[in-house]
Amino acid sequence: MGVAVGIFAHQEERRIGPCLASLPLDRADSVFHVLVNGSTDATADRARKAAGGRANVMVHDLAAGGKARTWNHFVHHLLTGGEDAVIFMDGDAEILPGSIDALVSDLAAQPGANAAAGMPANGRSAAAYRRSLREERGLFGDLYALSGRFVAAIRMKGLRLPEDLIGDDGLVAAWAHTDLGRDVDWRRERILACEEASFRCEAVSLLRPSTLRMQYRRMINYSVRFYQNRIISEIMGREGVGGLPARMDALYGDWLPRFAPRALPAGWFDRKALARMRASAQGD
Repeated sequence: MGVAVGIFAHQEERRIGPCLASLPLDRADSVFHVLVNGSTDATADRARKAAGGRANVMVHDLAAGGKARTWNHFVHHLLTGGEDAVIFMDGDAEILPGSIDALVSDLAAQPGANAAAGMPANGRSAAAYRRSLREERGLFGDLYALSGRFVAAIRMKGLRLPEDLIGDDGLVAAWAHTDLGRDVDWRRERILACEEASFRCEAVSLLRPSTLRMQYRRMINYSVRFYQNRIISEIMGREGVGGLPARMDALYGDWLPRFAPRALPAGWFDRKALARMRASAQGD
């Protein structure tokens, strides 16, 4: 029993220290898994240093990258299946004090809920994102929690995210809303908007070129995600979770002829995304 925290970190040597410093690593009832995946920098070493030899902070240096692949490994191979709640967060985020307690408490108080969403605390669009989470009850991959009961159901069914899925939060939210069913089973109240759980992320700045490069890559990923979500929506409406592929690119051949770039500025990134998806479909 207790709480498990999965911290997803890819090339986060600069941010992983502040991330771990923001967490209550000395909680006796919690196990923290730092999931370093596909990294070639010093993320793992810096995570071990920040862990300070604590037995409940485990650094997993995984050769293969990809958040969805790492999410599957965490859920199916590192958890015990008996957790009260499981927290998912990104290794470039800093968690505000009390957030883990708030997520766990909200889920315990609402036993019919499958998930609880943390709220963004900074950024120009933070207020709009918080409002969207309250109204639409989605999840941000930066910080969310799943109930132990729901994670146990995922494990029992052997459900896995498609390995090349961009972003875990959208599909996991759909699983939570539908209780692992189809879109017709959607219930908004199965995800809670946790007002007392918040995270901070590094803001994009003209003064830091590295953040601009990061945002450029992120915008292309968002476009790939846009097209992947169109595929997933049809599958979830027609077949439910059982119809999801092991990899999204297995379906690109059928779907790419239906896709076209949107108007600018999104269309610029859409073109880059569609080119990447064509290359993936061809095995390049």
